[in-house]
Amino acid sequence: MMNQKLIFARAYESAVGPQIPRKARPAFHLTPWVGWMNDPNGFSYYRGQYHLFYQYNPYDVEWDEMHWGHAVSHDLLHWTYLPCALAPDERYDSFGVFSGSAVEMKDGRQLLMYTGVRKEGGDKNGKDIQVQCLAIGDGVDYTKVEANPVLDVDCLPEGKSPNDFRDPKMWREEDGTYRCVVGTCDAERNGAILLFRSEDGFKWAFESVLIENDGRLGRMWECPDFFSMGGYDVLLVSPQDMLPDGFEYHNGNGTVCMIGHFDREHGKFTPERDQAVDYGIDFYAPQTILTPDGRRVMIGWMQNWDTVKLTDYEKRRWFGQMSLPREITIRNGRLYQQPIRELALYRSRKVEYRDVKFDGELTLEGIEGRKVELDMCIRAADPAKPYHKFTLRFAQNEKYHSVLSFRPYESLLKIDRKFSGSRRAYIHQRRAQVAQHDGEIRLHVILDRFSIEVFVNGGEQVMSATILTDVSAQGISFAADGEITMDITKYSLFAEE
Repeated sequence: MMNQKLIFARAYESAVGPQIPRKARPAFHLTPWVGWMNDPNGFSYYRGQYHLFYQYNPYDVEWDEMHWGHAVSHDLLHWTYLPCALAPDERYDSFGVFSGSAVEMKDGRQLLMYTGVRKEGGDKNGKDIQVQCLAIGDGVDYTKVEANPVLDVDCLPEGKSPNDFRDPKMWREEDGTYRCVVGTCDAERNGAILLFRSEDGFKWAFESVLIENDGRLGRMWECPDFFSMGGYDVLLVSPQDMLPDGFEYHNGNGTVCMIGHFDREHGKFTPERDQAVDYGIDFYAPQTILTPDGRRVMIGWMQNWDTVKLTDYEKRRWFGQMSLPREITIRNGRLYQQPIRELALYRSRKVEYRDVKFDGELTLEGIEGRKVELDMCIRAADPAKPYHKFTLRFAQNEKYHSVLSFRPYESLLKIDRKFSGSRRAYIHQRRAQVAQHDGEIRLHVILDRFSIEVFVNGGEQVMSATILTDVSAQGISFAADGEITMDITKYSLFAEE
C-alpha cells in the first residue's frame, strides 16, 4: 500500500505543477515539476521510453528531505512528468532517498537502487547513516523491497565511512548478473569507488575497491558512473572540495572523467588520463545511458552547489535544470561531447553568414533569440596580424547581457554572467584553456531561455552556465579587438506551437 508521504507528494505536485506556465521553463531542458531538483537519478530506457528520475523536494525551491521526481521522454528533449516515484517513508531512508540508478530486470520489471539516509540515534542533528536500497515497479509505481537495506554499513571494507556511502550506479552484465559502483571515502575524506556484485539484483556482496583517490582529485567522490567505450573503460565521478589544477579543474565541486582499463580478475580500475567533464560554471553529477541504437548519452545537473541559495527562483516556483543530453565518445584518448543529434530535428529559420570581417562592434540581421543554436568559426582576418579578443554577447538588452569571450594569445575562453541580472556576488566567471586548430576556434553554442552550453572544437571541451535574465532580453551581438573573420550559422530551436 502506498505510504502517506508519497500520496501527499503526488497530490501536491499534480496540483501545483500545472500552475507554472510552460514559457516560465526552459524549452528543452528538464526542470522539476515543481520545487527543487538536483542530481539526475535512474537514467534508463524502459518499455520504449527514456526515464529520468531526479533528486527532488516538491515543497520548496531549496534542498530538503529528498524524494525522487520522475519524467519520461521519447527523444530526450520533450519530457512528460510522471508522479513522484519515491518518498522518504521508511526508517532506513527517513532523512531522504538520495541518488541512484535503474535497470530493467529479466522479468520485465524496473529495478531502482538508491541511497537511503537516516540520522544516527534518530536525532536530526546526528550524522548521516547511508545505505543502499531497492524498489521495484512498472515504470510508474514502485514498491520498496522488504530486504532493504540490501547494502548496509557492515558491507563496507575497513576504514570506509558509513556517513559517506552513496550514489549506486547499477548495470546488468552480458551474463545476466548485476554490478554496481558506489562512492565512499576514508576518515580523511579521500574518496574511493567500491564495486559490488549480485546474481539476481536483490542480494548484493562486496567485490573490490575499484579505485581510491590519492588526494589529487578533491575529497569525497560522488555519483560514480562506470562503463566501457571505444576500447577503454571510463569512470565518471563528481569530487567535492577540489583544488584548481591550472585551468583543468576549478575550486569546489567538479566533474572528472578518468579513462583507463579495468582488470576484471582483480576488480581494479587503472586510469591512464583524466580530464574535466565540463569547464563551465554549472554542471555536476552526470549519469550516462546506452541508447537502443548504441550511443552513449550523458546528462548532468546544470547547477552549482555554491550558488543554490543566491537566485530568484522562488518567483518561478522551480529550481534546477538538467543539461542538454550529450552524445559522448572517446577520441585521441579524450572525452568528446556533442549535443544529442535529435536536437537538429527542431531547427528552423536558418540564417547563415560567411567570411564576415570586422573590428569593433557588430550585430547581424536575424541573429537573436533565447532558444538558439549558433555554429561559429573564428579566425584572424590576416594571419600575420592576430586579433586580441573576440566577444559574443547574448541574452542582451539595454540593461543586461552575458558574455562568452576568447583571447587567442592565452587561448582562454571565458564565460561571464555578472551583468545577467544577479544582485549577489556569486560565481559569475569561469575560464578554460582551449586549443586553436590552424589558427581557428570553433564554437557551437546552445541557448535555452535560462542557460548556455558551449561545445568547443567539435566537442573537445564544453562550458555550461545558467542565467537569470528575463527572456525578453533577446539580443545577440559580437565584438572584436583586432580584425577577425567569422563564419556563423544560426537556427531557431523549438518554434512556439
